[in-house]
Amino acid sequence: MKKIIITIDGWSACGKSTLAKQMAKALGYLYIDSGAMYRAITLYFLRNHVDWTHTREVEKAMENINLQFVFNPVSKSTEIYLNDENVEYVIRDLVIAEKVSDVAAIKEVRDFAVKQQRKMGKDKGIVMDGRDIGTVVFPRAELKIFMTADNSVRVGRRFKELIVKNPNLTIEEVKTNLEMRDYIDSNRKVSPLKKAKDALLLDNTNLTEKEQFEMAMNWANEKINTSA
Repeated sequence: MKKIIITIDGWSACGKSTLAKQMAKALGYLYIDSGAMYRAITLYFLRNHVDWTHTREVEKAMENINLQFVFNPVSKSTEIYLNDENVEYVIRDLVIAEKVSDVAAIKEVRDFAVKQQRKMGKDKGIVMDGRDIGTVVFPRAELKIFMTADNSVRVGRRFKELIVKNPNLTIEEVKTNLEMRDYIDSNRKVSPLKKAKDALLLDNTNLTEKEQFEMAMNWANEKINTSA
C-alpha cells in the first residue's frame, strides 16, 4: 500500500498531537511533533541565555543544536532529544509555552526546522502536526487536516493538562497564554498559522476523541486508496 504524508495544523490545545499520534500508530507511520522541535530550540535559547532579537546570535546558537526523535519502547511513542538529552517532558513547562511562539517566529529558526522536517518526510509514511506543515513544509501532502475548537474548550483542555504539573496555575494564566500564542502564531511575518486551501476542517468542539479519530482515519484511508 502506497504511503502518504498527513499534515495536521491548527490552534494550540486543539488536540493535534493526540490525533497525530493515534493516526500514526494505526497506520504504522512515523509521528513527528514539529511543535516539540520549536519548544526544544526555545529551551536551548533559555538555558544558554541566547538573545533571539539578534540575528547573528541566533545563527550561532543554531549551529550548536541537534534535534532527534527517538522511539521509546516503554511509552511506545517518539520523544525528542536535544543534543542527546531527552527533553520530551521538560519542554512542556509553561515557561517554554510562554516563549515558544516568539522563537518560532524567527526566520532562521523556521528555516532550520523546516529543512529538518522535510528530510524526515522524504520517504513519506509520516504524520506531522504543527502550524505551517500543510502550507509551508509539505504543501503537496496528500492529506491536510486543520483543527480548531471553541476557545473556552481549548482553555479547559490546556488547564487540565498543565494543572497536574503546576497546582498553583490559574485558568486565567492559561487563557492569557493561549490568546498570546494565537495572536503571535497568526500574525507573524514568517509562515503564519492559516488553513491551507485544500485542508479538511476538523472542529472538535463537540466531538469525542474517538469520533474525531474515526473521522480523520476515514479521510486518511480514502486518500491512501486513491493514491495507490
